[in-house]
Amino acid sequence: MDAAEMRARWREVLERMAAAARTAGREAGDVRLVAVSKLHPADAVRALYEAGQREFGENYVQEAEAKMAALPPEISWHFIGHLQTNKVRNVVGRFSLIHGVDSLKLARSLHDRARAMGLVQDVLVQVNLAGESQKSGILEGDLPPLAEFLAGCEHLRWRGLMLMPPFFDDPERARPWFARLRGMAESLRAGFGLPLSDLSMGMTGDFEAAIEEGATLVRIGTRIFGERDTN
Repeated sequence: MDAAEMRARWREVLERMAAAARTAGREAGDVRLVAVSKLHPADAVRALYEAGQREFGENYVQEAEAKMAALPPEISWHFIGHLQTNKVRNVVGRFSLIHGVDSLKLARSLHDRARAMGLVQDVLVQVNLAGESQKSGILEGDLPPLAEFLAGCEHLRWRGLMLMPPFFDDPERARPWFARLRGMAESLRAGFGLPLSDLSMGMTGDFEAAIEEGATLVRIGTRIFGERDTN
């Protein structure tokens, strides 16, 4: 795909995001696009950056590091994949937001690294509401100890929740999962007195429903960049 087509697709996504926000009685600026650039070349990221996109999502540490070295430092990188504890030192302080904190062990490792670096790392908790064994995310019943820990951290800033719902051909079938995550965030805000203002939910096939249910971050890759080259 050439740069002109990619930018046109990016603008279309932004227009659809704004329309979905208006449908929900929200401002377009309430929702931010994370362009998921994993397995796409640095030149594709650069083309969108030059068009005005600033937030990009990566799943693989080594790939992200190569892009960081090649691209402007003003880019805000989001880590959205499953993060292994042995990769924590490569991620803390380099990504503006880590979407996938899914265990107390990982949270402690992130906090120790951030403390050693003398910084505060922004994080989201990924919740596996459907209990799907093939997906990352903490189960709802296991969340309380992690929430207690994050609420008291000095070097992790808990920004909210992240969700990957079950896959459906019809985005309306994903809507109840988005609504459920929003309700969970509201309960956690009340319980801990924290803003928890971010909800990372919604991808290429269902982002409009996610926005209507309260998403503040949508993670869109294929709709913008096209299919990934996995060879």
